Amino acid sequence: MQNMEQIYEEYFETVNKYLFCLTHDRDISEELTQETFYKAVNKIHTYKGKCKISVWLCEIAKNLWYDECRKNRKMIKTDQEELLVIQAIENLEDTVILNEEKMNLYKKMQSLDEQTREIMYLRITGELSFKEIGIILNKTENWARVTFYRGKQKIKEVDLYERKEKL
Repeated sequence: MQNMEQIYEEYFETVNKYLFCLTHDRDISEELTQETFYKAVNKIHTYKGKCKISVWLCEIAKNLWYDECRKNRKMIKTDQEELLVIQAIENLEDTVILNEEKMNLYKKMQSLDEQTREIMYLRITGELSFKEIGIILNKTENWARVTFYRGKQKIKEVDLYERKEKL
């Protein structure tokens, strides 16, 4: 069997990514990853080899995450209403900012020629692939890709020009 240092180096990232998927918080996932390996060092004698070591480590990590959730359950229940209000406000702010950014983008797209603007709309709002855009406009996929790229460059130029004017 490998020594714990080798196991740590080989599986740290796997366990950390697994915990990040559970927690959605980089700090918590790193802390729990460290705890996972601490617990693994102390419990290595219980590893029977019936599964991959990565599975065993992730099982330890999952149990630590469950323990963490149980500890925080009381706090979560009391703060849940406040959290929902905060999330609603943040979502509203994000929506307003996103809508403003969309409006600015569409305004800048008006400075583009009709064909480029059409490609930009199809790609951004229609979420079509360059291949699909090429088929719709009876052109090649590469033509659609290049035209879209050039349109983005023109929008960046317009944006830089507007920033310079504000200064």
